[in-house]
Amino acid sequence: MIKEGSKAPDFNLEGSDGKKHSLSDFAGKYLVLYFYPRDNTPGCTIEAKKFNDSIDKIRKLGGDVVGISNDDLKSHGKFKDKLELRFLLLSDTASDTIKAYESYGDRGIFGMGTIRNTFIIDQKGRIAKVFLKVNPSGHADEVLEFLSSKK
Repeated sequence: MIKEGSKAPDFNLEGSDGKKHSLSDFAGKYLVLYFYPRDNTPGCTIEAKKFNDSIDKIRKLGGDVVGISNDDLKSHGKFKDKLELRFLLLSDTASDTIKAYESYGDRGIFGMGTIRNTFIIDQKGRIAKVFLKVNPSGHADEVLEFLSSKK
């Protein structure tokens, strides 16, 4: 089980910027790694917009945001363009990273899939905070509150 203080699982995924990304790319800052079920769905749109609205504050606190779903890069591109997102989306079509972060499972009436979880990873690659089954509406505020407490 992934716990606060444990080493964060590495990943190597293609991003909405056309490049491959791994955990080490974010060393030296807090990485807000959030997992979400699907591009262009109501809850995922709310969550992405809230993170987008908060991205300047998050970066000012030494963090960055990365969203991961099992959507492909084409879907991520449309989602990013539509919402004018200013942060990276990673594509995990095989759900390997999603599973490594224990964010795949039974979603009730929606069946098996990606669970809306967030992990804040510190500058040294350790899990600093775990948010499970988050509410998309107020979650960016929870992240800001946590990052503010680290300053």
